[in-house]
Order: sequence, then C-alpha cells, then structure tokens
Amino acid sequence: MNRLTREWVRKAEADYSGASQLQNSPQPVHDLVCFHCQQLVEKYMKALLEESGTGVPRTHDLDRLLLLLQSAFPSLSKLKRGLLFLSRHAVDTRYPGENATRRQAVTALRWAELVRLECRGLLKIKPSRRRDLM
Repeated sequence: MNRLTREWVRKAEADYSGASQLQNSPQPVHDLVCFHCQQLVEKYMKALLEESGTGVPRTHDLDRLLLLLQSAFPSLSKLKRGLLFLSRHAVDTRYPGENATRRQAVTALRWAELVRLECRGLLKIKPSRRRDLM
C-alpha cells in the first residue's frame, strides 16, 4: 500500500473512531455522527482511488466516487443505497435548519461500517486487535 493510501486510511479511521465515540457518548451528537460517517466513507473511497492510481477528485459526492470506482471494484455497487444516504450528511447537517435524528445517526454508522469493511477488504488490510488496524 502506498504512503498516500495509508494516510487516507489513517484519516478515515480517525473519523470512524470519532463517530463511534460520539454515538456511544452519554449525550450523542447525531449531526456529528452522520458527518463523520460520511467523511470516513469518502476517505476510504479516496484511498481506493489513490491505491488504484486513479486521480482523487475534490468532492464529497459519494455517488461520483462510486462511478469512478465501480469498474475496478464492482462489489462497491451493492452499497450504493448507503452511499446516497451518507452523501446527504456531507454538508446539509452542518448548517442550521437540518438536524440528524438518532435513527439517522444509527443508520449512518451502520452503512459506514459496511463500507469500511468492504474497502478494508479491497485494500487487503488485515484485521488486528488495534483500533486503527494500521
């Protein structure tokens, strides 16, 4: 795995850790859980792009990233519904007027975990006992 790919994965894992901690805190912050879930998925998808030698665009649109990845990694297509759900949380919930619910936060974390596991498998990252798995 190249150096930039490892950096994307490290940042994605930080978002995963943050989202998990926020969800499990005594007073969860649903907007932030959803945002960090979107971010961790975006960063894992960009890690795949980096590792495959494809350019990494400056976008938060997970559907656009999927279009760039699906020919090389067709297994990601099964996660499209979750990617569309998570894309809404890249920007919307960071501004007044849009608030994530507990149910949305739980769903976001579930989708993020599925995408995370798929991407880690595609990147051939072996599971370990350490939280960051790097």
